[in-house]
Amino acid sequence: MNLKFVEAFYWACSLRSITRAAEKLHVTQSSLSNRISTLEDELGVKLLDRRSKQFRLTSAGQRFLTMSVKLLGMHREIKLAMGGVDDTPTVLRLGAVESVAHSWLSSWLRDVRQGNMNLELQLTIETSPVLMESVKKGALDIIFAAGAVPEKEFRTFALPPMQMCFVGDDSFSDSHAYELSDIAGSDLLTFQRGSQPHQELLQLFRQHGVEPPRIHTISSISALVQLAEDGFGIATLPESVISRAKGRSRLTRLRSVATLAPLPLFVTYREDPASGHLDALFESLFVFLNLSNGPAEAVQSDAR
Repeated sequence: MNLKFVEAFYWACSLRSITRAAEKLHVTQSSLSNRISTLEDELGVKLLDRRSKQFRLTSAGQRFLTMSVKLLGMHREIKLAMGGVDDTPTVLRLGAVESVAHSWLSSWLRDVRQGNMNLELQLTIETSPVLMESVKKGALDIIFAAGAVPEKEFRTFALPPMQMCFVGDDSFSDSHAYELSDIAGSDLLTFQRGSQPHQELLQLFRQHGVEPPRIHTISSISALVQLAEDGFGIATLPESVISRAKGRSRLTRLRSVATLAPLPLFVTYREDPASGHLDALFESLFVFLNLSNGPAEAVQSDAR
């Protein structure tokens, strides 16, 4: 039995699409369909119900899906036990929100490359809703986003949240403790409308009984930084982003009596029974983030 054919069937089932599975495995759609057809001929049963317009498994296909996970996992274990080395790079499509890209992402990826992992990384920087939809559709393999994907076919872990702070241009004092009413005297700049920082900012003003000022919602951290530096308003940004920009930015972190809620962060991915690269990748991530016992697995999230 050709395990490439088993892998084709597994990913078609996991992504519920021949097209997406073909994209994942970097083969043509016809090639992937032929692999599954050949597998069906060898097994003597139909695995896919082709009468339905939607992707659907036959009862035999449902049974074989469970077996395919075991087959691919066993093949991986045998290769490791026998010292087998696969020189073919694994393509890993990784997506992250800008907050991660502007803080620790590049340093961690540099560690990954120095660790000689046989990975070919394809990086996408997007907003959380776009990343979450992309990983659901199979366009990305792993994402770092401000929201969790609770569907059972994914593994989602909560990572350390990012502490948020108010920042302004160099006309503000970094030693004065600003009241929320003081901050309300300026325009406010925060993440895109409906995001967790935007919602939490509105809630913060409501809790303190302060009329919120004009709030501008912007999806680009670079734009937020530039506008705040130019004195357009006060921005809410992760402290880690400000720390990295220290010395080359005119931003001033404002001490505030009111505390902003931290930005939640989750890593989400589909397990690949045929590859051990994800295990090595997450071990590297947990060491980098000083998570000695690994993060807690997230069941669900209300983050937007």
